[in-house]
Amino acid sequence: MTTKSTSPSSSPPAPDAVLLLAKSAFAAAPHQDMRRLATLAEGLAGARIVRFAFTEQGTPSLREALLDLVEENAGRILLVPLMLPMEPSFHNWLTKTLKRWRAADPRPWPSLSIAASPASSAVMARLIEDLAATSQDLNLSAPARPAAEGSLVPAQKRRVLVCQGGPCNSAGADAIWGHLRNQQERQKLRVTGDGVMTAKSTCLGPCNLSPVLQVFPEGTYYGGVTEEAVDRIIAEHLVGGRIVEAYAYHPTGRKQRLRHLPEQT
Repeated sequence: MTTKSTSPSSSPPAPDAVLLLAKSAFAAAPHQDMRRLATLAEGLAGARIVRFAFTEQGTPSLREALLDLVEENAGRILLVPLMLPMEPSFHNWLTKTLKRWRAADPRPWPSLSIAASPASSAVMARLIEDLAATSQDLNLSAPARPAAEGSLVPAQKRRVLVCQGGPCNSAGADAIWGHLRNQQERQKLRVTGDGVMTAKSTCLGPCNLSPVLQVFPEGTYYGGVTEEAVDRIIAEHLVGGRIVEAYAYHPTGRKQRLRHLPEQT
């Protein structure tokens, strides 16, 4: 991924595609907002394609949207993050993730550039002013006390923990989490087979094997996990009940190194 600086007398080449980035979306309304923003951005920067994607949970994922544009032979893609605030580590995480996806894809890739954080925009003050004009009073009167409701205890027997420790996040755990959650929704994993629940966790331990996830009730650790690995773990372990040994790491009492996997060549 490249980010080129420009002087007032020059401007970067017009991109073939603009990809608006948000972090996550769990309901229809955020998707509608992103579609509206993509429509507003049509024709800007000279791009013939304007789309949106999510870096974590939500569809289309950043990986899916990028691979679609690769398939469409886009020559230049401009990534426009819309997150506020933007984490200082975002650029490093994104660069590592894009390099991993690029290394696993034999096709020619377009050149990529990335826009600065929205907070750096010269029109941010005007945007805040416009938003202030839409303000509405909040009703903070005490609500009527609702009747106590019960909750169903989940029937799912399998649990998948995705590590969110520093090394795992640096290795792309956020993208892995998003892919797992998207596949969980698409394949209806909560009601398939024994049923699956997924959750983020703090450090799971074997940091040098990042990104790491753990599947229960077996307690199986999987390391060096990619999107392809997640797909295999879903099909073979979560649904089929067979541990995927190519990615599995078992307690041996000795330190283990991350194995070289075909998908990473």
